[in-house]
Amino acid sequence: MSDLEKVTACALVIGNEVLSGRTKDANLNWIANRCTEIGILLAEARVLPDVEDVIVDAINECRIKYHYVFTTGGIGPTHDDITATCVAKAFNVAIERRKEAVELLETFIKKENLNEARLKMAEVPVGAQLIYNPVSKAPGFRMQNVYVMAGVPSIMRSMFDGFAGSLMSGKKVLSQSVACYLPEGAVAKGLEEIQTRHPNVDVGSYPFMRSGKFGCTLVSRGVDGNELEQVVNEIKSMIIELGGEPIDQDLVTPEDEISPDDY
Repeated sequence: MSDLEKVTACALVIGNEVLSGRTKDANLNWIANRCTEIGILLAEARVLPDVEDVIVDAINECRIKYHYVFTTGGIGPTHDDITATCVAKAFNVAIERRKEAVELLETFIKKENLNEARLKMAEVPVGAQLIYNPVSKAPGFRMQNVYVMAGVPSIMRSMFDGFAGSLMSGKKVLSQSVACYLPEGAVAKGLEEIQTRHPNVDVGSYPFMRSGKFGCTLVSRGVDGNELEQVVNEIKSMIIELGGEPIDQDLVTPEDEISPDDY
């Protein structure tokens, strides 16, 4: 592994079922947390329809822009599983039925049941390296810096963990949270001033309402522990100056979190 200042990635969640609301994506949050653990900044995420040109364009744009591209979905046996074809088109190579992939499928599916639809899961772009799938054996694949994984969460996670050790790592992003029972409008000016003084630390505000009271959790993220601590101390001082009490934890929960439209 290399120790870079910042290693970046993009996640592409592929599938009409996610965009329609029929399937609730469970992969993006997991990938983001896993990337943070190993020192990769997930800088962007997109949800894409099962449309070839859209997927091809996104892959080509993101593989140049980021160190890594992680895709989920679209490598199953049905007609709308087109991710492998799209990756091949993005890299201007053909699709091939990989013997090794067929043999992996045969360890999980009886030969007499291995029809053309299922064999589609053994088709990958020429030059791709297979990503092992310990759950259902149907492999994902890697094409240069593009890692193509299944959409099923348990399979995607096992695939990712299988290659995670080979990824480059940057400096690990550290995070600290300070909550207070002050509305965002009260802390906005001071928070902006702190952010301006510390451009290398990302400072975000996440509002909540609990027991009828507005509050916000102020989250600071950065790779320099000393500067991060300084930012946190400045946030606490600001909260006290505004008449609030800093709380060293994240008080935002799915039940409490609100958006600006809720004000």
